[in-house]
Amino acid sequence: MNEISIGTIARTACLALALTNQLLSAAGKPMLPIEDSQLEQLLTSGLTVAASLAAWWKNNSFTPAAIKADADLKTYRSADK
Repeated sequence: MNEISIGTIARTACLALALTNQLLSAAGKPMLPIEDSQLEQLLTSGLTVAASLAAWWKNNSFTPAAIKADADLKTYRSADK
């Protein structure tokens, strides 16, 4: 069964939200309605960094071949135990 994991979808959505907010903030149209611009910049930068690190660190498999490879790896690793 080749399904994209919930974690992959959640990390991708967080990264998309963070990057969109960062770009809108840079254009002067923030998504998050925070009055203090310095606080907003720190918050959006932190959100972007956190989402980017999570997306980069974790193996996000989207293609059927990658999902099958993950399943094969999981089977291989469980056979070693």
